[in-house]
Amino acid sequence: MLITGATGGIGQAIARAFRDRGASLVLSGRRAEVLGPLCAVLGAESVVCDLSSAEEVRALVQEAGPVDVLVANAALPASGQLLELSQSQIDAMLEVNLRAPIALARALAPAMVARRRGHIVFLSSLSGKAAAPDSSLYSATKFGIRGFALGAREDLRSAGVGVSVVLPGFIAEAGMFADTGVKLPPWVGTKTPEDVAAAVLHAIERNRAEITVAPLPLRLGTEIASVAPELSARAQRLLGGARIARALAANQAGKRP
Repeated sequence: MLITGATGGIGQAIARAFRDRGASLVLSGRRAEVLGPLCAVLGAESVVCDLSSAEEVRALVQEAGPVDVLVANAALPASGQLLELSQSQIDAMLEVNLRAPIALARALAPAMVARRRGHIVFLSSLSGKAAAPDSSLYSATKFGIRGFALGAREDLRSAGVGVSVVLPGFIAEAGMFADTGVKLPPWVGTKTPEDVAAAVLHAIERNRAEITVAPLPLRLGTEIASVAPELSARAQRLLGGARIARALAANQAGKRP
């Protein structure tokens, strides 16, 4: 199986969960200095790849060899107000978060179809259901990957290939949110990287279309936002959600492409 974004905390948790199930792993990431030691510990093959490069994505497919499970986990923060982002930044965000996982799925799916088995899991986000300030590009990519996953699931269903999308909320200890150091209000809960890994496993084992990884209040708020976006936006402003979104974007500014 192939896991992208394996050098991040969530990617590492997913890799360990599958290693514990006896999976044969190919792990990909940009940071060779992290990827090499991780693969040595997990007994995995490593492929250093910058997903913003279409050429490197094609090389990743070739180097990974036969893949029966793809976990498309890699992503950029892609935060910031629209007018603060240059077009080159926008292009890179779209490349890594949306185009690359679609390209990997398109390249690897034919062999899965030929074998009549396989599974593709895309990591989206609650931002793929509900938009927030300072995250228009991030939401665009996460809405997009969710839509692609659910459509591709129907395209590949009759061939015996499963497609799932996992939507994490705020993840403590590791990942984009944890790296910012932003403090959440007491009523906003978090989950762990291990919770995300467990959801990915469950999605494959039960062939689930979609799994949300967030506490119940956050899940409910997201569902309301998906059907009543204006009401949700007003509630976010009143409850401090906009302030949190701005803080996240400010603390992620140094990680923009």
